Amino acid sequence: MILAGSGVFDGSEIHEATMTLYAIMKNGGTYQVFAPDIDQHHVVNHITGEEMPEKRNVLIEAARIARGDIKNLKDFRADDFDGLIMPGGFGAAKNLSTFAFDGSNCQVNGEVENAIRAMAKEHKPIGALCISPVIVAKIFGDIKLTIGQDKDTADAVVEMGATHQRTDHGEVVVDNNHKVVTSPCYMLDANVLNIAEGADNTVQSMLELM
Repeated sequence: MILAGSGVFDGSEIHEATMTLYAIMKNGGTYQVFAPDIDQHHVVNHITGEEMPEKRNVLIEAARIARGDIKNLKDFRADDFDGLIMPGGFGAAKNLSTFAFDGSNCQVNGEVENAIRAMAKEHKPIGALCISPVIVAKIFGDIKLTIGQDKDTADAVVEMGATHQRTDHGEVVVDNNHKVVTSPCYMLDANVLNIAEGADNTVQSMLELM
């Protein structure tokens, strides 16, 4: 799992991350959490929504979710894993990529792109929840995916060459060519039960691709 920090507005969405970790183990798997050792784009007060005058590190913040059991993404080796998955949260669009600011003209963090391309080269499945499918859209271009029902985001991934499929709670879209599985999660008006269902269905679909 690749995390982007800790917290929906400036890092990884905690419910999505936690429910995905649960789904992996529920379905018989194990996991290792990674994050890039970079500064967050900014820090947001999750009560007021206002930007705070401080700096935080993505790897250190993501370690909160991983309970300290986390590795620097630069040390990721595709040979060691059967799949790669990314929860959403604005950190995916602010820290792991620049999608929040540049839309379809965004750039993807180099270490994130390297990890995804390494898994694709070995024909291993990749999962992306919520907003994080924009990252695989930017990397692969011609790919089938979902971000749910948000028109502006759907239009942006189409501009990047992707085919978007509209989905509802818990639904997944599988691109068998790229072995990529996506689900909308909190891109919809969701609750934690919806998130658990989406994460579980994503993980199960990835296991089938394995």
